[in-house]
Amino acid sequence: MAKTAKKKTSNRTSKSGTPTFTVKTAKEITATILDGVGITAKIAAAIAKENVNILAGTGYSASGFRRMATFTLIVDDLEGAEKALDTVGADNIQNQSILMVETENRPGALERISKIIADAGIAIYYFYSTTSSGKTATCVIKTADDKKAIKVLGKG
Repeated sequence: MAKTAKKKTSNRTSKSGTPTFTVKTAKEITATILDGVGITAKIAAAIAKENVNILAGTGYSASGFRRMATFTLIVDDLEGAEKALDTVGADNIQNQSILMVETENRPGALERISKIIADAGIAIYYFYSTTSSGKTATCVIKTADDKKAIKVLGKG
């Protein structure tokens, strides 16, 4: 089973009360598929059939404006997810490295993380996040230079 999450690279604790965070790299898989009623259920069933766990994800289309839906997933088995997506007719299946930043769920957390990245002159291409327990939040971030972003976040 291909693991997508890599080693923890930073565990920031703060004496000043600013939000703390941990950073690790992971792989994200993205695919497009003809949109229609039930497409999310179809993809979820195919992923489950391969015994792949979805750790984070997004799926979207612009309703009547697009004919294709785009799904982006972080999974515990990249190869299994790719096989599942292929079996349901997904196109343009790609994977890339991203950062997963786990932080305290409190005001200013995303600001601190994104400011550290911006101050290093690194563009953030996109991010999405969610809270899991109410106490922590996970931010998925894709930057122009993930290696440099990990380095500066480790010093942050």
